[in-house]
Amino acid sequence: MGSVLNYYLALLHYPVLNKEGKVIASSITNLDIHDLSRLVKTYGGKAFYMVTPLENQRALIDRICAHWKEGFGATYNPTRKEALELVRVTPSLEQMIEEIRKEQGEEPILVATSAREQAGKRIPYWELGKIIRDGMRPVVIILGTGWGLAQEVIRGCHYLLEPIKGVGRYNHLSVRCAAAIVLDRLLLGGKKL
Repeated sequence: MGSVLNYYLALLHYPVLNKEGKVIASSITNLDIHDLSRLVKTYGGKAFYMVTPLENQRALIDRICAHWKEGFGATYNPTRKEALELVRVTPSLEQMIEEIRKEQGEEPILVATSAREQAGKRIPYWELGKIIRDGMRPVVIILGTGWGLAQEVIRGCHYLLEPIKGVGRYNHLSVRCAAAIVLDRLLLGGKKL
């Protein structure tokens, strides 16, 4: 799967929920930038969006990426540079959608994720994977930070993926682990393409 598929991964830092269910803006983490850009590169995505309204957080993302894309960081680890070139930063979900619309010439299909059972138009992994592999329309897979996406985001999406379930009741994966499972299920489904 060396070719680029017509999907984007987006990590929202606003609007997301805190532990009490209130809408907040969460902080970015260095690990998310590195690990999720490498994941998108490995699974043939077009770009990895980090969405935060906080100007200082966007500046931090830009600084971290610049370190690995220019100068010492770029020569020290060229494969990291290659992955971080997929990182795009926007202050809002709406701006991200507009960028993709301009790039693609059409509205992207928005797909929310959640660790909890929620109302929404469900789409099975196999069906969304087929849409992505067919490449007819751009797809954006949206992950939330904190305690998950705010309801307004889920309601604004075309589809909602089934939650990831393990073998027991415990269900609190890091966003990096969840993203890896989601992309593997969508694009490989346990087998090579």
